[in-house]
Amino acid sequence: MPSSPHSAPGSVPHTAGGRISILLVEDHDMVAEAIRLAMDRTDDLEVVGRSLSVQDALADAARLRPAVVVLDRRLPDGDGIDAISPLKAAAPGARVLVLTGEGSPAVAARVAEAGGSGLILKVGNLRELQDGVRRVAAGDVAFSEGLLDGALDRLTGRTADVGATLTPRERETLGLLGEGLGAAEISQRLGVAVNTARNHVQRVLEKLGARSQLEAVAVARREGLLR
Repeated sequence: MPSSPHSAPGSVPHTAGGRISILLVEDHDMVAEAIRLAMDRTDDLEVVGRSLSVQDALADAARLRPAVVVLDRRLPDGDGIDAISPLKAAAPGARVLVLTGEGSPAVAARVAEAGGSGLILKVGNLRELQDGVRRVAAGDVAFSEGLLDGALDRLTGRTADVGATLTPRERETLGLLGEGLGAAEISQRLGVAVNTARNHVQRVLEKLGARSQLEAVAVARREGLLR
């Protein structure tokens, strides 16, 4: 993806050493170390700090004022997407690039709506992440292949949200499925008969196009309906 035509030469935020400063928010040591090495071996990228949680990231962003925050989506104290706006408030001018193990147009749309500049899949190569950091620092966006068009479709209403047809009760049932509960446990939590709970589960499966409860949870997470 080419750089944005609206990015003026010299407008990219840099550290004093002339490199794009990155705050890495990632709680897995091996992943974080691989990303740090990939960034620091370049001539123009530098990881200036690493945070292990959303709360740490907010403090570190305010202190370090990075050009780009590379933000893991799943953190010990919350969903990284929910942290985008607070991070941008903590470090005005910083751009946020989200990393995720599972991506979908629905998740990409959430990132865009929250003010994020991109979504990169962890299954991609590190060169894609390097290029993504450069693009967002320059004022462009960076989404892994197949995510941007789908996100735009959702944001403009051209594609229906896969969860839009779920009733409040079905959304509640989906949340309980995400906790690993079966029909009997769901019936107790909802205060309904077991057969009624089974009917709720079946309707959730049908609407998500899933053949099992496990697949329904996977689809829901991929589409951003569950954290």
